[in-house]
Amino acid sequence: MDLKFARTDIDAKPKKAELEKIEASVEKDGSKIFYFDRENSHKDLLSLQDHFEEKGKSFYMNEVKFGLSDNEYMYQVHIIN
Repeated sequence: MDLKFARTDIDAKPKKAELEKIEASVEKDGSKIFYFDRENSHKDLLSLQDHFEEKGKSFYMNEVKFGLSDNEYMYQVHIIN
């Protein structure tokens, strides 16, 4: 699973997301919202969903558009204990 966080600048490259850090953040806070880049494959995000649902957590994913172009979107993922 090769996930990337959403870019903070249109010209910047997305930063890699490590599964261990995502898990630690969810465990620490109980629930967490993450934003992932459009370069992530839908298959990888579904694998992330399966991973957290196997651990008994709720997983919600939405596509968030931030512009008028078709490629101006990111994925919002909400993981809840």
